Amino acid sequence: MNPLRNRVVLLAVAGALAAMTGYAKKTSLELAGVACQTPPPLHCPDKDCTSKMVTEEGTAIEPKTGREFFLDYPCNLKKGEKVTFILSLHGFGSYGNWMRHYFPLMDYKDKYHLVIATPNAVAPPPKAWTPVDDQYLQNIVDLVYGQIGKQNIKAFWLVGHSQGGITSNRLLRTPYFNERVDGWLSLSGGRLGGNPGRGSFTNLGPPPGGRAAAGRGGASPAARGPGAAGPGRGAPLTGLPDGKFSFIYETGQHEMDAKGMPETSDWAAKFGCGARARRADVVDTKAGYVYDGTRQDPGSDAWGRLPRPGTADVFEYPNCKDGRVVADVIRVDKGHTEGLEPHVTEQLIKLMLSAKK
Repeated sequence: MNPLRNRVVLLAVAGALAAMTGYAKKTSLELAGVACQTPPPLHCPDKDCTSKMVTEEGTAIEPKTGREFFLDYPCNLKKGEKVTFILSLHGFGSYGNWMRHYFPLMDYKDKYHLVIATPNAVAPPPKAWTPVDDQYLQNIVDLVYGQIGKQNIKAFWLVGHSQGGITSNRLLRTPYFNERVDGWLSLSGGRLGGNPGRGSFTNLGPPPGGRAAAGRGGASPAARGPGAAGPGRGAPLTGLPDGKFSFIYETGQHEMDAKGMPETSDWAAKFGCGARARRADVVDTKAGYVYDGTRQDPGSDAWGRLPRPGTADVFEYPNCKDGRVVADVIRVDKGHTEGLEPHVTEQLIKLMLSAKK
């Protein structure tokens, strides 16, 4: 091949590669007008995250209400690819970005092909979920389903911390969510099939002198005053929902009384699961991102202290009907508000994805 022809061939190959690269970029989906970023936008550093950062409310706009929310998704997502969709609800008095860092699903969005919507309650501070938010939440779900395609959503999970968990339990009993949800992960938001006894929450009064949140991830994420029915501000619903979905319960050891986690589960019994089996412990050498900086003077073990490394006990009820997953995860020596560490976060994601539907 003569030099001129060789050069022409090389230019043609380079042009084809450039065209393919451009085509790949064009075929990557952009959801809700939010450009994908890795690391995700408004992401805290490993330590010293500011209150201003964790009280951010979103990078996306729900068009029917004009309300903000966060939408994190894989940056290489192509049309027709399968994803797991998660609607992640913060606790009483909290914000979307605090929740994104309390349970940092966004750090694993690319690895596990997750699409995560993290909304904000409408009530003025202290923020709390009420039925007035239901349409906004449904609109977000409709938006994601519409842009990804129902056929491309392998599973839809609700995740809720504290009052966000209590709200998830209520939503699961409504026709809209009952028809769609494949799983619920409750982060200290109530356990289906029998709750553990409650630990000693001794520091839930208003901050001294109305002190604002301070310190790493200092936004207060739950009950702000006396009279709360529990750390999540509101009593969990009684009885079991009618729906058929997987259920995972995570809590801090100090949130429970000395009896600890019940060894049986009515929810596991509903699906004919086997006896509870202990899995390998999860060990984290790195702390989570956030905590409640307004409840450290004095602090309490049950409410939660500063983020720190730790170990989690994992229990699963195996062989559930229809491939459902029922599990309990206990973070040893932790309370209600220390942000989840990276390995226990990933273990919870793996449990979610292990459900057949």
